[in-house]
Amino acid sequence: MQESAPVPIGIVGASGYGGVQLVKLLKEHPKAEVVYLGGDSSAGKPFSSIYPHLEHSANLMVEPIDLDKIASKCEVVFLSLPNGLAWKMAPTLLDKGCKVLDLSADYRFSNLNTYQSWYGGERTDQNIAATAVYGLPELYRDQIANAQLIGCPGCYVTASLLALSPLFKQGLIVPETAIIDAKSGTSGGGRKAAINLLLAEADSSIGAYGVASHRHTPEIEQICGHLAGYDVKVQFTPHLMPMVRGILATVYGSLRDPGLVREDILTIYNAFYRNCPLVKVLPSGVYPQTKWACGTNVCYLGIEVDHRTNRVIIMSAIDNLIKGQAGQGVQCMNLMMGWEETLGLPQLSFYP
Repeated sequence: MQESAPVPIGIVGASGYGGVQLVKLLKEHPKAEVVYLGGDSSAGKPFSSIYPHLEHSANLMVEPIDLDKIASKCEVVFLSLPNGLAWKMAPTLLDKGCKVLDLSADYRFSNLNTYQSWYGGERTDQNIAATAVYGLPELYRDQIANAQLIGCPGCYVTASLLALSPLFKQGLIVPETAIIDAKSGTSGGGRKAAINLLLAEADSSIGAYGVASHRHTPEIEQICGHLAGYDVKVQFTPHLMPMVRGILATVYGSLRDPGLVREDILTIYNAFYRNCPLVKVLPSGVYPQTKWACGTNVCYLGIEVDHRTNRVIIMSAIDNLIKGQAGQGVQCMNLMMGWEETLGLPQLSFYP
């Protein structure tokens, strides 16, 4: 039986860290073929001039962004762009029959007023935005499979939600007690010249930022509220770590039932994620490390209960550029195309 031709893929915003991860994953994907790389400042350059280590496998030119050309060549389009750009492109691509996966914040919010209050700018794509599906497969697998437009969640949000979701869905914690203490490698800041990301600034130092005001907060609250059935607020504090990649989110919440023990929570989490091949709930007393997830699309979850304070503690480790960005997009694409969810996604880290 003759195999079908690979699905043609376009990546707009290919020169960033998310873009190069997409190129790598899709080059190794058995049913996809990257046929278009689009960019602004990098237009006209060979992709290998930006990333020379890919010269032997990614010999495409970065082209100016031309939506008509993209739609004529591509069945699936990834938008790996700064916030505020994807919504100006997605409606045209959808109208021309493309499936669109947005890796920015533009299509993550069910209420555009929330988006505008945190990200600014006016939106004129309300009807299109209403059709977007939130791209976290572990929660919205069936909706993603039938969608044309996906708003993939951010890296901090992915790690946090995979830790929090069973707690809110099952009503295990007092909602207002949810606290997220999260730490990320410097690649989460993107491939740009920023003083705080310089080696001399970031090395041998840990610091909080966006305290009480980080843009990922309303995104986390939106999904937790959907799971709980009512509006919730969470405390989210991100930190920059002196490493390149990885996120560790440690989540705390006060248990409604003080009689619950660690084994009870483990049973609940294993049941909740029983059909999620890329979430690994660790055995009792084992806590995840970012290195375990590095280079993979896997989220590792560790669980503990502190009976002295009546708090549950969930630790979540992911690779911010894979499960937190490019790999999540590919996972959603697999579902949209009716393929095996894990197809082309790495599950074994380089270690040590």
